Amino acid sequence: MNAIKMLGIALMVAGGLALLYGGFTYTQDTHEAKLGPIELSVKDKKTVNIPIWAGVGAIAVGAFLLFARNK
Repeated sequence: MNAIKMLGIALMVAGGLALLYGGFTYTQDTHEAKLGPIELSVKDKKTVNIPIWAGVGAIAVGAFLLFARNK
């Protein structure tokens, strides 16, 4: 299996996951303060939405790469 076909499979899997989950969340440390023995921190939870067209596009490009004929 060559690299183009593996890339096609990876794009199809990533596109399927994007359609299934629709996005992901992560936590970011924004502020920290140390006041003697007391430590304070603030964590923000951020969400990244993946558009439907990006998931469908990744699946389409992956399928094209997977089924394209080699010359």
